[in-house]
Amino acid sequence: MKIKFIGAAREVTGSKHLITTNLGKRILLDCGMFQGKGLETDGMNRDLMFDPSRIDHIILTHAHIDHAGLIPYMYKMGFRGSVVCSNATRDLCAIMLADSGFIQEHDTLTFNKRRAKNGIPLVTPIYTQADATECMSLFIGVPNEMKFRIDENIKVKFTNTGHMLGSGVANLQIIENGQIKRIAYTGDIGRPVDPILATPQPFPQADILITESTYGDRLHHDVQVAEEDLLKVVVDTCVTKGGKLIIPAFSVGRTQEIVFALNNFFNQGRLPKIDIFVDSPLAVNATTVFRMHPECYNKNFLHVLETDPDPFGFDNLFYITKVEDSKKLNDHKKPCVIISASGMMEAGRVKHHLANNISDTKNTILIVGYCAPTTLGARIVRGDKEVSIHGTVYEVRAEVKKIESFSGHGDYKEMISFLSCQDKSALEKTFIVHGEYETQKKYAASLMNEGYKNIEIPAKGQEYDV
Repeated sequence: MKIKFIGAAREVTGSKHLITTNLGKRILLDCGMFQGKGLETDGMNRDLMFDPSRIDHIILTHAHIDHAGLIPYMYKMGFRGSVVCSNATRDLCAIMLADSGFIQEHDTLTFNKRRAKNGIPLVTPIYTQADATECMSLFIGVPNEMKFRIDENIKVKFTNTGHMLGSGVANLQIIENGQIKRIAYTGDIGRPVDPILATPQPFPQADILITESTYGDRLHHDVQVAEEDLLKVVVDTCVTKGGKLIIPAFSVGRTQEIVFALNNFFNQGRLPKIDIFVDSPLAVNATTVFRMHPECYNKNFLHVLETDPDPFGFDNLFYITKVEDSKKLNDHKKPCVIISASGMMEAGRVKHHLANNISDTKNTILIVGYCAPTTLGARIVRGDKEVSIHGTVYEVRAEVKKIESFSGHGDYKEMISFLSCQDKSALEKTFIVHGEYETQKKYAASLMNEGYKNIEIPAKGQEYDV
């Protein structure tokens, strides 16, 4: 069989890896959008480098848009195979893909207004909310640890990675010429201790390992330290400075983790009496999905539920869905915390909150996750004095803080520990994906020091016989 690396190859977004068996079956591991490259991104997303109508199956490790976001486009372009994933991933995709379709439509509408003024031909969204809704008929939800038979030659089992609700290693068994080839694709690897999610689990031995490397050259602090740092930023911004704290956060996972931390501080009587707004319709819906999947929780979180029936809700916490209520936050004069998507600050309501607050020295922008190098979030993190938001240049005068330990990605030691369930001598090949190239080279060196051999860092479009 062959494996072709189409996305997240020497970069962090657009995860897509195409397996073609000797019998001609085409299996796509993840189907993610490229993000954060401006006008270039649209072209990259439309050029799939394969015919969607000829893909038989998509095996989906989790619901983040950089791993699942192009499934509606695949559907629009003729894909009618199956999308196999965990039950929680299916439920999250139902809301996340529709939200992404809305963003595609909204951004195209805004973009076309400018094009019309300049007499430039209009463009169409890469896909719509309708495409996102219709493609859900192709999804098959599978419980974790259950071996699912796709056909007579292909089986898959998902094992928990702890990265987000429903995330799992895709463990494939493919029969070719009477022999079984075992492929393990990690998707994104979480941290060994998460405030909400169950601990990542060992996964079955593989012949071919495909693994992520986002933080392949960094170490994180303990999550409890991150939570205390969060409280310090809240107090410093909202009490000491009397300003607004803007937290760009992914609607699924990071938002719930931050709300849970603030909920605990509230229960302990340590949270200042300030308003906290979660301004994201997707985050509201995602929190509902979280409540539906207790099988993904860790024991500590289940214990919390015994005394706190709603760990995602407390006094002075307000979930906002309506646009008019979001706009009212512009006129909110009191100190407050605004948690809004997206985490990389490339889309969504957070861009409006940044535009209204980034030039005030009383305010703070708190980054709590990874920002790809070309994104607005990355420009703010690296200290750019001015940034463009919706075509207008703003001076960055607000304080910028970063807490990396909230990241859902394990650091390089945590990832190596996660992979330790594998017998290195039995691995025929290890492919490193989903990371910046310089980071990947350092991670490859760390893996070699651990005894891994035959490590490859594939470039975009590179194909291997395995």
